[in-house]
Amino acid sequence: MKAVAYKKPLQISQPEVFSDITLEQPIASGHDLLVEVKAISINPVDIKMRQRTSPENETWKILGHDAVGIVKAVGENVQHYKIGDEVFYAGSNQRNGSYAEFQLVDERIVGLKPKTLNDAEAAALPLTSITAWEMLFDRFKVQEALHADAAILVIGAAGGVGSITVQLLKALTNLKVIATASRPESKAWLASIGADYIIDHRQPLEQQVRDLNIGLPDYIFSITGTAGYTQSIVNLIAPQGHFGLIDDPDNFVINPFKAKSISIHWESMFTRSTFQTADMSRQRQILNHLAELVDQGKIKTTLSKNLGRINAKNITEAHALIESGQSIGKIVLEGF
Repeated sequence: MKAVAYKKPLQISQPEVFSDITLEQPIASGHDLLVEVKAISINPVDIKMRQRTSPENETWKILGHDAVGIVKAVGENVQHYKIGDEVFYAGSNQRNGSYAEFQLVDERIVGLKPKTLNDAEAAALPLTSITAWEMLFDRFKVQEALHADAAILVIGAAGGVGSITVQLLKALTNLKVIATASRPESKAWLASIGADYIIDHRQPLEQQVRDLNIGLPDYIFSITGTAGYTQSIVNLIAPQGHFGLIDDPDNFVINPFKAKSISIHWESMFTRSTFQTADMSRQRQILNHLAELVDQGKIKTTLSKNLGRINAKNITEAHALIESGQSIGKIVLEGF
């Protein structure tokens, strides 16, 4: 099978960061599906893994999480899928990824592809949707918001996770959504997906939120740049509120949150698959529910750019675009 892989962590500006290679096709067993990959999307976690992870013994490392494909074989313990099913998923960071023609993935973290989206459109959704869904409904439990005028501030809202977070909030909750962005095109994108208020994260957040005259946000979800916003978050969040983050701020100190009895939530969508938790199949349920919302017209794809075929050249370009910090939504590649 064809695949795109690397042997050494390299800066994206260096030549031959990725290579086009050929490997043996894997074999499904247990809970595994063997999926013929049709489309993938690139995530910031792919960049972090490429920069930090060295394969053992000079072997090839295949990255990639989001994928859409067709089930070609099933393991002996598979219960929910059959050969020929069209599926989408975000995979696991413990196994070979989706930059490959065929991939093994545990059925418990796989959903049926939305019927109303093509492969590229569907590939944009899984990882960011699971991340957003788990933060909102499993960590924050926004469905239990204590008052009708509750608000949420989403910092870094125009990227992949933020784009689906805003849509889920508008589709499934009554929370007032304050989203941050800085560029005109980012602000326009957030307006198009329903953000109630848009403020500039390059300017001091506190006064901008106070000027909205809607009270302090009960929830703050910081997607990127948390280290630079921590004090503003402490000052802005409502007492007994919930603060969640997915990035890795250096020297993060929780003490300032104590006076307000703030609950702090870290979200990694890989937790359930990494630790094989008892509720691992929750991710299958999330993806299937998401597909229903898409097919009902309540959620739209966050695909912003399709770079063409899945190969080393195009994956390198995708990594460079994400590293530039200028991308909106999701970058997708399609076909080998």
